Amino acid sequence: MDAVERVRQLVAPLLAEAEVDLYDLEFAGGVLRITVDRAGGVDIGTIGSLTRSVSRAIDDVDPIPGQFTLEVSSPGLERPLRTPAHFARSVGELVSVKTRAGVPGDRRAKGTVVSADDQGFVLAPAGAAPGETRRLEFDDLERARTVFEWGPAPKPGGSRAAGAKTAPSAKKKKAAKP
Repeated sequence: MDAVERVRQLVAPLLAEAEVDLYDLEFAGGVLRITVDRAGGVDIGTIGSLTRSVSRAIDDVDPIPGQFTLEVSSPGLERPLRTPAHFARSVGELVSVKTRAGVPGDRRAKGTVVSADDQGFVLAPAGAAPGETRRLEFDDLERARTVFEWGPAPKPGGSRAAGAKTAPSAKKKKAAKP
């Protein structure tokens, strides 16, 4: 069993106790990155608590030889998509992908994930004709992530700062004296 799998088994009960899902787990470049998520998002208090409990558990069991940095975080708004499960969770969402060199079609694509299985996913490219899709295999990808689209910019002059005064309306009529 490799180090990542040992860590996965070690942290599973801690994550279940905190009522979060394991989104991703990777060990690269001396960094053990544990990414967690739950419906409605993960708050900083939960991240801090998990960091402490995971750190203690890893110190007790020592599943990874040598030194490393532990990072516990949420996947964020624009989350990386690396596994078939990530793509399955992103069905109906807007994503950005970059394919490996030599893959037919545009190397960069943006669109909505229509479906996903264990080998790849179907993308409805943004701006394409209705019903037009592109099938991509996971091995064809260099990277992929969800895309967060900001709402429209506020209209200029639409809202005023709190306490701002406006000039009295010139159309106000003075009450006639009886």
